[in-house]
Formats: sequence, structure tokens, C-alpha cells
Amino acid sequence: MKCLADSLKVAARATTLAGVLAAGSLTAAHAAVIEIDGSSTVYPVTEAVAEEFQSAGGEHVTVGISGTGGGFKRFCRGETDISDASRPILKDEMTLCAQNGVKYMELPVAFDALTVVVSKQNTWVDALSVEELKKMWEPAAQGKVTNWKQIRDGFPDIPLKLAGAGADSGTFDYFTEAVVGKAKSSRGDYQASEDDNVTVQFVSRDKGALGYFGLAYYEENQDKLKAVPIKANASAPAVVPSRDTVNDGSYQPLSRPIFIYVKETAASRPEVAKFVEFYLEHGATLSREVGYVDLPAKAYELALKNFRDRKLGTGFGGVAEVGVHVEDLLTREAKQ
Repeated sequence: MKCLADSLKVAARATTLAGVLAAGSLTAAHAAVIEIDGSSTVYPVTEAVAEEFQSAGGEHVTVGISGTGGGFKRFCRGETDISDASRPILKDEMTLCAQNGVKYMELPVAFDALTVVVSKQNTWVDALSVEELKKMWEPAAQGKVTNWKQIRDGFPDIPLKLAGAGADSGTFDYFTEAVVGKAKSSRGDYQASEDDNVTVQFVSRDKGALGYFGLAYYEENQDKLKAVPIKANASAPAVVPSRDTVNDGSYQPLSRPIFIYVKETAASRPEVAKFVEFYLEHGATLSREVGYVDLPAKAYELALKNFRDRKLGTGFGGVAEVGVHVEDLLTREAKQ
């Protein structure tokens, strides 16, 4: 699998080239046919699908990474065809879409194991509990919890430096809900970025650093990062993020479904419909290839049926939810 950083550069060059071609020729009708933006977590899957789709003769696809929240802002203003999302759509985003007459289909494409990472130089962390993560990340920790020795007796006297998702990220919403207990509730004195590669570089270069992002970014950078096993509570077993622990429900509370949202009016265009069906038909294989957990076959079949039936809306209640299992997801999407 090619480096995600290189993939981002390739995507940026492709987007720029498409713009040049469109500006240079009014007849270049397919220069940027399908526009997608949103989650940096979902980006590797969508980008892989877009590359395969175009290699198979499909129309041009551009994929941005403005974060789940940023992507929904554009999507609900009618600016994009598809929105990548690492969490379900929220109530305020649903309201914005309704105000602008944007109707949508919610299609789950994979599961992610949100992964806590430290540098390879870190020799003292063998696992962390959710309570210990909260001690690091809650708003009350800002400017006060700044050293590893404050997290647990026996940890060394080494400065604690944190990195993670920016405020427009669905990963930020989910992590804060799962760890702190309230979405968007976090200390502000950390290295924040919508680009997970920034977090990779920050953590890998400092033995006292800790960060979090989607499993695919860890899989791509195992040579310089360590995944931290997570304990749901102090007495629970420490569980490593993986395909198996997501599927059996033991990696909690940091496993979550990821989605694409398709605008109803865009779905009426043949090239968009063809792309979405291609996505759902090949999503399992490509999700595995980029490091995520593919859904059961029946989930993709159900998503494809929902798309073809133009089943609108969301199976969620417009709030951040923690601890959704594969079976829960299937039940929600079937009842949607």
C-alpha cells in the first residue's frame, strides 16, 4: 500500500490538474465530475475507491480532507456530491441540510478502530485505561497535566505532549465523547490538525508524545509508532485495536462505523450513481487494503439496496454515540 502522505500529494496534484484542464477547455465536461470532501479518516478508503473507479474507466473524482464537520458544512450547502464522515450526521448539520433543501442517503462503508499511539521511544506505556486518557485530555487538564508522572504512579518524569484531531473532525467528536464523556470537550493546548499525517510526525519525533487517529494511519506507520492497548475501565483487560477486536466488540469504546453521505440530487446523475455502486461493491476489499475493518457482506448488500431505493435520512439520532457494534449498525440501517 502506498504511503498515505504520498497519496495526499497525488490527490492534490490530480485536483489541481483537473482545475487547469477545466479552465483551459470549456468542452472538458468530465474534468471534475464527482466532488467529495470530509473526513481524513475516511479519506484513504474513498481515495482508494476513486483510484480504482477511474482506472476502470469511470469519471473523474476529487477527494478533499476538510474534516467531517467541514465536509458536512460544504455538503449541506450543496457544494459537494458526497461527504466522507467518521461519525453520523449531527442535529445542527441535519438542520443546515434541511434549510438548504439537501436530502441525503447515509451509507456505512467500514468500521474503524480509533487508535491511541506513542513513539517507538516510549518504553513505559504497556496499556492505558479510559480514565487515564480522560486525565490527559479533559478541559481541566489544560496547563496542569503536563507530565507522564501525573498520569500513573511509576510513570517517568517526562513531559507529556499531546496531538490529535482538530475541532472540525469527526474523530475529535468521537474521541472526546468516548473518553471525556462529552463531544468537543477537550483541553486546547495540544497539536491539533485535520491532517492525521501531522499527528504521525509529531508523535514519532518525541518520546513523551501521545496522539490518536484512525487505524489506517497507524497501519501505515508501524515502523515509527506503537499502538497503545486500551482498557475500558481500570479492571478491564487491555485490548489492542485490530480487525478481530472490532468485529467481536471487545475494542471499546474506541471502535466506530464510518460513512459516506450521498446527496439525493447528485445520486440522480448516472456517473455519481455508478461511483456509489462501485464503492459499495468494492468497499470491503479496499477497506481491508488501507487498514480498516470491512463490514459483513450483508451490510454492503443492505447499503446498496438502500441506495438503489433512495432511502433518505439517518439511522442515528443526530448525536454522537459511543459503543455501536456491527450488529447494532445493521439493525439501525435496516430500520432507517
